[in-house]
Amino acid sequence: MAKLIYIVGMGPGDESFFTGQAKNAIEQSEIVIGYTVYVELMKKFYPEKCYRTTGMKKEVERCELCLKLAEEGRTVALICSGDAGVYGLASLMYELRPEDSEIELVVVPGITAANSGAAVLGAPLNHDYCVISLSDLMTPWEVIEKRIIAAIQGDFSMALYNPSSHKRVDYLQKACDIMLSAGASPERACGYVENIGREGTSATTCTLQELRDCEVNMFTTVFIGNSMTFIRENHLVTPRGYLTKTER
Repeated sequence: MAKLIYIVGMGPGDESFFTGQAKNAIEQSEIVIGYTVYVELMKKFYPEKCYRTTGMKKEVERCELCLKLAEEGRTVALICSGDAGVYGLASLMYELRPEDSEIELVVVPGITAANSGAAVLGAPLNHDYCVISLSDLMTPWEVIEKRIIAAIQGDFSMALYNPSSHKRVDYLQKACDIMLSAGASPERACGYVENIGREGTSATTCTLQELRDCEVNMFTTVFIGNSMTFIRENHLVTPRGYLTKTER
């Protein structure tokens, strides 16, 4: 009896962003499990499936439910927004799965917000870049601050996840202040995208100084350019260097 769990990245939620591999995994699964919001999105496209949900901060319980059902011989799909291996539940599933288990885990990649949001803005991540979450729910703020400073010192472009919430209204402002203190120019090109791949998608370009005073929400991904990034016709562009150096 097969014991299989697909850990599926569903992208921003619209079916047009599902990969062929993701669609196949959902179709092959008897039960689809996920956070309530993501399950409601998935139901629009696969209404015939059996669904199980858990709420916010119930990630461990969600993964344990997957393992329980898979142990019973059910083929399960655990859905995550974006990519399951980027701030998703892929790592937690591997942590919880017993080493001697016969359950097979198959990670199905999805389009993460860094990539889908970058496409809306133009090409902000076209050179070396890093992704940093501003949520200190599981990562101490002191560690987040060190990573932001290191990114500025290394002249990376950045995609910032979880820039704000009801309890963290000033975290983006704090992050911008850290960048400015670390040597980033107030005129550094930046931008942000709200509701990526969903109804009401909107994109804004601005300077780092302007970004400091912007109000964003939890459905926003913020992009910080490197020292060479520029804004052209409301698009954020980080050059790779093709016009300045010969590739070797």
